[in-house]
Amino acid sequence: MKLDEYIDYDGLGLAQLVQKKEIQAIELLDLALKRSEQANPKLNAIIIPMHEHARARARQVLSGPFAGVPFLVKDLFQEYAGIPTSYGCNALKKLQYIPDLNAEIVNRWEKAGIITFGRTNTPEFGIKGITEPVAWGSCSNPWNLKHNSGGSSGGSASAVAAGIVPIAGAGDGGGSIRIPASYCGLFGLKPSRGRTPWGPQMSEAMHGAAIQHILSKSVRDSAAMLDATHGFEHSSLFKIEKPEHPFLDYVQRSPRQLRIAFNTQSPIGTKVSKDAEAAIRHTALLLESLGHIVIEDAPKIDGMAVAKDFITTWFSQFSYMLHQIKQMSGASNNEFELDSLALAAFGAQTTAHEYIHNLNNWGVYVTRMNHFFDNYDLYLTPATASVAPKNGEVTTPIWQKPILKSLLKIGKTHYLARGKLVEQIIRDNLKWVPFTQLANITGLPAMSVPLYWNQDNLPLGSQFIAPFAREDLLLQLAGQLEQAQPWAKRYQNIVI
Repeated sequence: MKLDEYIDYDGLGLAQLVQKKEIQAIELLDLALKRSEQANPKLNAIIIPMHEHARARARQVLSGPFAGVPFLVKDLFQEYAGIPTSYGCNALKKLQYIPDLNAEIVNRWEKAGIITFGRTNTPEFGIKGITEPVAWGSCSNPWNLKHNSGGSSGGSASAVAAGIVPIAGAGDGGGSIRIPASYCGLFGLKPSRGRTPWGPQMSEAMHGAAIQHILSKSVRDSAAMLDATHGFEHSSLFKIEKPEHPFLDYVQRSPRQLRIAFNTQSPIGTKVSKDAEAAIRHTALLLESLGHIVIEDAPKIDGMAVAKDFITTWFSQFSYMLHQIKQMSGASNNEFELDSLALAAFGAQTTAHEYIHNLNNWGVYVTRMNHFFDNYDLYLTPATASVAPKNGEVTTPIWQKPILKSLLKIGKTHYLARGKLVEQIIRDNLKWVPFTQLANITGLPAMSVPLYWNQDNLPLGSQFIAPFAREDLLLQLAGQLEQAQPWAKRYQNIVI
């Protein structure tokens, strides 16, 4: 197989070749490594190699729907026992932190037959919608190397779009699958709360708002991997039932006529680009051509309130996480990024009453979305407010940095989270990605579908949110859209 042929295949396609003995797993791994050597120096997508592990595994007899397929995992919560893990931060990188156990999601991926040969770049602790950690540097977008790949699963998205691997591990706590999928022109599904496992290190992350899955070029790869990873394990808090048929089957079935609400207005009142509006107009017309009913409407939810409740819970959880890592590593504040220290300081000041109040509000949003879905099957928005920003474009405003440093020194950083100033901080940080957090808070499944590229050949995804546990409906529609407007050939335009 030639390298350009390898790049054209999706994961299931490569696995089928291995199954038919038309190619060996070790040959596929060699092709993936060759493509990595060619593209990764320009992308900075893969930061921790696992070549010895991969070559040993490629010599084994593998089974599963992705047997022999080269794979990458995100360097955040997707631990391999014995492999250095950094979570995108200098403290763990310098410590050479090596976990003792595999994450359960990794075990399930391996049971599906994949061959992992590296860990991918991510922002420090996954706290940003771009991938530019101080520890590892920026991850570039294959469509234009001056632009970022997004975050927090940016390294995985960059590697998949560039053809290094057909699928890669990802996670989504506030949009971290859908944002890089939008920026890199990939299919990105965030499953429902509890659909995939978090054990054995924890039962769930951020009260189930964060969930693990993959990024892929094809819809069918995402569906097949969800079939392979779905479900309860001993650390899980509850069981979520599978649909009547395998997820992969739904990709082959056109959905019934759907009522789909759409909206292009930012929920926090920030600017939405002409590209984002054009992407949704294009998608709405495509949906209507397929026989669906498309209506402009939005749930009756205060977007700024959602953002405040999201960051209050996230900052509080992150404060605990950073404290644990400091205890484990003995690292000082100098080994963490300023933004991370500021977020942790905010979170440390959250009272129990504030935390429970915010968490209770999550239930209010669930109720309102359920009422909204009494009238609609799906909710459509842009996945991101614009195409991918340039590297270095998304940063803490200059005016905030000296204030943050000063307040950190005297232990008063939480003063910034008072009154109108917190709303400005939210707008500054979420203006690029205001659409994704709602699905995390409510635990609803959501996907970014690559249906639009602008005049500069930069993609922007269309986000669909579905009722709880209705990944089957999302995958049905995604399969129909992929058939109606195939995007696989577009990856041939990437030249690195």
